[in-house]
Amino acid sequence: MGASTESTRMRTASTTRKAGNRLRAVPQPSCFVCGHDNLYGLRIRYQQESAGAIVAVWSPTSQLEGFRGIVHGGVVSAVLDEAMSKAVTARCEALTAELRVRFRRQVSSGATFIIRGWIARRTKRKIETEATLTSPDGTEHARAWAVFLALPETREA
Repeated sequence: MGASTESTRMRTASTTRKAGNRLRAVPQPSCFVCGHDNLYGLRIRYQQESAGAIVAVWSPTSQLEGFRGIVHGGVVSAVLDEAMSKAVTARCEALTAELRVRFRRQVSSGATFIIRGWIARRTKRKIETEATLTSPDGTEHARAWAVFLALPETREA
């Protein structure tokens, strides 16, 4: 088995496990985006709105910059993916299958942003989601779309 195959198998094993004969997503308190046990993580606190959307307030630091004053696009993508993931996993177990992000305006370190993620539609195992990153005045800085696949035998809560 090659190094990249072994690495992929190990990553998959750490994010999923079998429960009986069923694959399960396993939440991680050390998650880079939302885990409270990760000293180097973002520790973002997502909350669910009554309509099912997930919302958080985030003020990225200069340590997350890719260019001076601008937060790295990979970090922005991760926080949007996490918001969509939280919206999905509030209803069923699923994993991100596809992610697309459009950067509309720079995401400045030190500024405050609102992250919002929601389910747009669901058909069988395929769950389509969206998320936005906006300034407090409602100006959109980034938008994401993702497809999640519900794990086999997952029932909606």
